Amino acid sequence: MSEDEDLVVSAMAINVTIPGPLRWNDTRRGQEFRLDTLNVRMLPDGHLAAKAYGRPVEGGRGAYVSFTVPDRPELAALVAAAADRAAERWASHQGLG
Repeated sequence: MSEDEDLVVSAMAINVTIPGPLRWNDTRRGQEFRLDTLNVRMLPDGHLAAKAYGRPVEGGRGAYVSFTVPDRPELAALVAAAADRAAERWASHQGLG
C-alpha cells in the first residue's frame, strides 16, 4: 500500500465477558435474558458504543439477543478497561501467521 492511498478502517470491535457480579437480567417480548457478554465498538469519532448480549434464563435454543447497556459506573469502567486492554493487544500485534 502506498502512502498516497487512504487506509479505511470501517470497524473496530471487541467482545468482553461480563464478570459474574456485574451481570444482569432483562426482558424482551415477555422472555427473561441473562446478559453475559458485551460487544464494544469504537466509533469513527473515537467514542465507544456497547451492546449487551445474553441468552434466555429458561435455557433452550433461544436467540442470542442484544440489549442496551445500563448507565452504571461499574459497567462504564468495564467498557473503558476492556478498550484499553484491546488497544494494548492491537498495538503489540505480530502480523498474520
